[in-house]
Amino acid sequence: MVRERLFYSFNIEGHIPPKHLLRGIDRCLDLSQLRHHPVDHYSHTGRPSIDPELMIRMLIIGYCYGIRSERRLCEEVHLNLAYRWFCRLGPGRCGAQPFDFLQESARAFSGKRDVPLAV
Repeated sequence: MVRERLFYSFNIEGHIPPKHLLRGIDRCLDLSQLRHHPVDHYSHTGRPSIDPELMIRMLIIGYCYGIRSERRLCEEVHLNLAYRWFCRLGPGRCGAQPFDFLQESARAFSGKRDVPLAV
């Protein structure tokens, strides 16, 4: 009887080619200060807000690879290792859901700036 291993060591960094498009973008992209700007607009009740850096990184992937559907973008980020690496998503962490994009789009284009980022 052959027993399969229960745990595997996996390093996502080693699976993304050095000349991959997203590596080049990541070298030029600095979103470290992004989380500090919208803090006053976060809701203190209800569902937690989506990480703004994750949202922007996912949108960049959508623009670069022509993924126009939010649902498809969420599926692709869930499945593609390079996309997960770019979004800083480890194996156990999930990304945004299509509803998150719908919520943010509705808020951004409503003209209301005092609406919390998540309801």
